[in-house]
Amino acid sequence: MEPLYSRRGFVLSLSKGFSLIELLVAFGIITVLMSVVLSSQSTFNKSLVLSNTAYDIALTLRSAETFGLSARGSSVSTSAGYGLHFSSGSPGSFTLFSDTLPLPGSSSSCHEVPIGGADAPDAKPGNCVYDGQSEKVTDYALGNGIIINDFCAKSISWSCVQAHGSYSGGLSSLDIIFARPNPSPFMSTNGSYSAVSPVTEACISVVSPQGGSPRYISIEASGQIITTAASCP
Repeated sequence: MEPLYSRRGFVLSLSKGFSLIELLVAFGIITVLMSVVLSSQSTFNKSLVLSNTAYDIALTLRSAETFGLSARGSSVSTSAGYGLHFSSGSPGSFTLFSDTLPLPGSSSSCHEVPIGGADAPDAKPGNCVYDGQSEKVTDYALGNGIIINDFCAKSISWSCVQAHGSYSGGLSSLDIIFARPNPSPFMSTNGSYSAVSPVTEACISVVSPQGGSPRYISIEASGQIITTAASCP
């Protein structure tokens, strides 16, 4: 092709268009970059949702602690403890409850009778176990398909919902109760509290159906709640 000349004698060059191969290469690069971005965004979203759920559980535990230590009034007593109930049969939810049964002084109570007796203002009801609908305050659904896939408790040794590694299985429920005056929680498993061999540490594992690493919430005997625990247990 001969060069074109302008009126002033300058050479005008003709720009070539993109070839089909160049377009395909550019399209391939864009596709790869978009795949990387979308994959990273999906991974970030899954991690963020799980993190938020772990924090929600921890904040609800703190709410139960606040209610219990501040002696929030219930229909039965102003000294009742408050806690959370986790059940292996309901992995998508958990329950906030007021530990009002049995009445103070009962042989099944987990609290000592104060000097003033069972009728004293500081006498506490409850057996440190969730006793069903009569104690329920509200249920919390996790949402987004997230479930509590495991929870573990340490008494003499660790046990979990499912046996794994050196830990035994068989846990069907976990109750974590806070009652004044101490921030240390009362923790029970399988609907039973033991003052002789109390649960001193617990851990809750949450997972997403979309995959990704589980998040773990650890509850220690001191009342410390950790939402970034490394494992469970």
